Amino acid sequence: MQKIVVAVTGASGSIYPQILLEKLLQVKEQWADLAVVMTENAKQVWATELENESYKDLPVKFYSQQDFNAPFASGSGQFNTMIIIPCSMGTLGRIATGVSNDLISRAADVVLKERRKLILVARDMPYNLIHIRNMETVTLAGGIICPATPSFYSNPKTIEEVAATVVDRVLDLAGIDIATFRWGK
Repeated sequence: MQKIVVAVTGASGSIYPQILLEKLLQVKEQWADLAVVMTENAKQVWATELENESYKDLPVKFYSQQDFNAPFASGSGQFNTMIIIPCSMGTLGRIATGVSNDLISRAADVVLKERRKLILVARDMPYNLIHIRNMETVTLAGGIICPATPSFYSNPKTIEEVAATVVDRVLDLAGIDIATFRWGK
């Protein structure tokens, strides 16, 4: 059974973790543990973009950015998947350079060193050369860069459906079995 940590940074795109967490809660039978870390900026952006603080009502365990006693701060905690959604370029840069100054960057470092699955949903754009090189470094270390680039094959009609095309791709990458649009079917 999967043990998943979801990290939410302050990049724009709060709709992505909102939909991701809702979908993960719909498939509880596919994971054994679900932990969430949100930066203070992420909470502010969520309130601004979604005009609510609905993350507070989710039935998941939240951890502080400075809680280095969280089980996923160590490889022995055996969390096998980490999704950073959205992933700011600052967070990406700290991960790429091995700076583990908070729980998110520490957990990402742990996931990479243990050769487990790290998915970074890069949201900022355009990219500069530093961003691209940081993405290359994380990719070479075993991480997956999954830009928040929606698809339109399924003819999404609402902003939620557009965002779900990204979230569904992330869930596929994480090995979660979901009902979603499949090309050619």
